[in-house]
Amino acid sequence: MLSCIWTRGGPRLAVMIVALASLSGCVTQEAFTDTPPVIAPVSRPNDDLRRVPPPRQKTVVAVYGYEDLTGQFKERENVQSLSRAVTQGGASMLIQALQDAGERRWFTVLERAELDNLLKERQIITEMRRLYRNETQLDPKVVPPLLHANIIIEGGIIGYDTNIMTGGVGAGFLGISADTKYIHDVVTVTLRAVSTKTGEVLTTVTVRKAVASYALQGGAFRYVKIDELFMAEAGVTYNEPKQIAVQSAIEKAVEGLIVEGADLSIWEFSDPAAGRAYVEAYKAQEYGEQLTAAAQTLPRPATEAAADSVQTVPAAPVRVSQRSARPASSPAAAPRVVTQPPAQQNLRQLPGVPSNAPIQRQIEEQAPRQLPPAPAPDEDAVGSMEPSEANPARVAANVG
Repeated sequence: MLSCIWTRGGPRLAVMIVALASLSGCVTQEAFTDTPPVIAPVSRPNDDLRRVPPPRQKTVVAVYGYEDLTGQFKERENVQSLSRAVTQGGASMLIQALQDAGERRWFTVLERAELDNLLKERQIITEMRRLYRNETQLDPKVVPPLLHANIIIEGGIIGYDTNIMTGGVGAGFLGISADTKYIHDVVTVTLRAVSTKTGEVLTTVTVRKAVASYALQGGAFRYVKIDELFMAEAGVTYNEPKQIAVQSAIEKAVEGLIVEGADLSIWEFSDPAAGRAYVEAYKAQEYGEQLTAAAQTLPRPATEAAADSVQTVPAAPVRVSQRSARPASSPAAAPRVVTQPPAQQNLRQLPGVPSNAPIQRQIEEQAPRQLPPAPAPDEDAVGSMEPSEANPARVAANVG
């Protein structure tokens, strides 16, 4: 078959057929280079966040969003790119970091990023029970009240700077050479806690994370014999994923938010001694040799008990009793006295009646209408236009 292809279509057609056959095999079977999906392992910043000492009680917080505030796009040479420089899933990373704090012992996170979907689903439950169960008032056990938070966690990715530091080193001897290059980028995130009671910003944390990329390359180039040349090259390049760098920065920001909130008495550690040691270690890492006496005793926020929340409890349904009303007997008609207001101008007074005299009117009961009396024998009928034959004298008198 291949000889036939070689003679008719030439070598190019044969190479294309072999390549297509190999591609069809890759589609149906997994290659040895394919790796199975794995759960994201616990990184060092995430492990530090999980090891935070537990609190005295959990705090209910809400996350509405965590946006990319850099406005930057990916950089490419001579090509316009519409892809963002950093990830757009900051809210999901922040929610996971809040849940991982202290192994899910610090915060109760409420769904606010997709609140529309939640309210629509609750409305569907209410409408279905109204249509099929005739419920005018929903049972709180079916759809209880939504939780509400006294603290909102806000912030965003505020900076992404590229090529902050670039460099490299290399060497070669007798045709054997090696070199390395590296590039450092920096991503900056911010996080703040806002009280829903007063709107006060309780505390703010800013974290920077370096994004490292490096390349190692080596090669050999030399003549083994006069007419024989030996040449070899090898290298590896590593670029740290930007979303992992952003996630690590957010996790460090959540850890800093917990420590600064405990230092400001917004929330408390269950073990005061362990919490105090943790706060001192954090301040030593943050300030270094620049820790002052004023930084050791920070003033508390103006909002008292900012983390305490009182949730809504459904009230007991009000029972309405129905009672039929009996028609009361109509009272006897009574005379109504109407007094004309005095000193009114442009009004015509009745003759012989003083202006301030009351006018009495008796409301009489309705009686059958009285008919007019029957006509006399010598009188024409009512409405008749012809003369009566029974009274010729009256006819003559009328004619005369």
